Amino acid sequence: MQKKISNLPFKGTKEQEDQLKAVIAEHCDDKSNVMVVMQKAQDIYGYLPIEVQEMIADGMGVPLEKVYGVATFYAQFALSPKGEYNISVCLGTACYVKGSGAVLDELKAKLGIDVGECTADEKFSLEACRCIGACGLAPVLTVNEEVYGRLVPEDVDKILAKYAD
Repeated sequence: MQKKISNLPFKGTKEQEDQLKAVIAEHCDDKSNVMVVMQKAQDIYGYLPIEVQEMIADGMGVPLEKVYGVATFYAQFALSPKGEYNISVCLGTACYVKGSGAVLDELKAKLGIDVGECTADEKFSLEACRCIGACGLAPVLTVNEEVYGRLVPEDVDKILAKYAD
């Protein structure tokens, strides 16, 4: 599954930029530390938008393509921010054959976003995963750490309403 680049504008702060510059300064003498810097940058920003990737590439003296390649290769890196409520729909075999694709489609329609995106208010983000080990409850989704099982598309409104302020 290809990673999506953020659909939201970058909102980095001066404080975050200063933290990243300090991390880069600490590691810039060794180009093999790019991944360490990227991990720390993701801790600072919560994800790795192109603006942060550019700062890392410039500061570490490596091509932007290298930073982007690492960010897109490793699952630990996110190119989009996570919402306050991160929804992950299981598309593993048991969930999929019991209708998780329809649940995912309903979420995409209700939230107005695709997998790998975040709503404009940054309240919800949407992901698809392969298996969470709750096959007996198929189909399942999680909202942050809370698990919802035996779902049908009609359950989506009730689940989303629980997290609406």
